[in-house]
Amino acid sequence: MDVKTVCLGMLDHGPATGYDLKKAFESSFAHFFAAGFGSIYPALSALADEGLVSCETIPQEGKPDRKLYRITPAGHDALLEALDNPNPSHKVRSEFLATVCFSHLMTNEQIRTMLANRKREIENYLALFEELESACTDERTPGHEFVLGFGKAMIKTKLDYIDRFGDTLLHEEGEQGNTKAQSATG
Repeated sequence: MDVKTVCLGMLDHGPATGYDLKKAFESSFAHFFAAGFGSIYPALSALADEGLVSCETIPQEGKPDRKLYRITPAGHDALLEALDNPNPSHKVRSEFLATVCFSHLMTNEQIRTMLANRKREIENYLALFEELESACTDERTPGHEFVLGFGKAMIKTKLDYIDRFGDTLLHEEGEQGNTKAQSATG
């Protein structure tokens, strides 16, 4: 699923600006689908060109015009067609895990700092989930509830895993991680 399809899904819930969609990507979708203005606005532009969304320009005093996007009937049909996928992929891209793969080249201090930072980020996600759980309960669909619960379960498992196994990345006392010079020579 691409940014265009996710935007269609969000707009199927109601009209929104690009800023509104960005806020949704930063909250409800933050733990599984990242998108910034650099991908949201081109997606909305393409959807408008394809007739899948309409755009209403709302003038504002002393500010740039506001663009409010609405899904069209053709957009709703395109969304339903995209959702007719019995095997959607579950891709994970993690700079954290990529870094861990090379932790043998890092010092214990670097590893501890990386793990502490990751735990802090995870705890921030848990706080976000708590916030989302208490907000907008009337507007959440069963799908939203499932995604929120799935995200909480995954994030708690990540935190538990780091707590239980993070120390296995550390080197024996007195050893350092391989430096660039050591790895270059052998």
